[in-house]
Amino acid sequence: MTQVTAMFVMFVLYGLLPAAGLYLGYRGIKKMTAPKMLEYKAMPQLGYIPEKSLPVDVKTALNQINEKGEKLRVIYGDTNNDGKIDDEDTVNETYIMIQNLMDKHVPLAVTDYRRLHDLDGARADNTKIKHSNVTGKEALLDVLSTINTQFDDLLNASYHQDGQKLLATNRYLQKRFDNPASNIAAENTSNDAPIDTTIKAIENPTDKSVSAKNIKL
Repeated sequence: MTQVTAMFVMFVLYGLLPAAGLYLGYRGIKKMTAPKMLEYKAMPQLGYIPEKSLPVDVKTALNQINEKGEKLRVIYGDTNNDGKIDDEDTVNETYIMIQNLMDKHVPLAVTDYRRLHDLDGARADNTKIKHSNVTGKEALLDVLSTINTQFDDLLNASYHQDGQKLLATNRYLQKRFDNPASNIAAENTSNDAPIDTTIKAIENPTDKSVSAKNIKL
C-alpha cells in the first residue's frame, strides 16, 4: 500500500464516515422530534398545519369536509364525465360555491382560530367571545358544521337526482320493450307483403322513405 492510498483510507475511515454518521443521525433526530403536520389535499390553501395546534373535533370536521368536498368537486365540476376538471367542462354556480367554501372560507376560519389559539390557547377554548355565547373553538366548529351540513345536502341531492335518472331510464325501456305482441304483429305485417311489391319499393324509393337519423330507440 502506497502512502497516498493509506492517506485516502485514513480520510475515509476517520473523516468521511464519521461526518456522514453525524449528518444522518442529525436528520433522524430532527425527523423524529419534528411536529406531525396535517395536510388536506382537497384544500391546499390550508397548507401544512401542526397536528397539536387543532383540537380533535376540529380535525374530525376538517377531514369530513375534505372528503366530501373532493367528491362534490368531481360531481359538479366534471360535467363531461372524462375524469378530470378542465376548460371543456361547463361549471355552474354550485361548483363555484363549493370552490369558494374550500378555497376561501374554511382556510380563513381556521386561520382566525389559530390566531386566537396562538395568543392564548386556554382562552380560545374556554372564554366566551364578547357579545356571544360561544368560545373561539365553538365558533370555528359552528362554521365547519354549517359547511358540513351543506355538503351533506348537496351529496343527498346528487344521489336522488341520479337515482331518478335511473328510474326514468327503466320506465322508458319497459314501455319500449315490454309489449312483444305489438312488435310481433308489426313483423308479421311486414313479412306478409308481396315479394314484387317489396322489390318495387326497393327499386323505386319514394321521398317518404325513413331516414336513419329518424330511427329512435
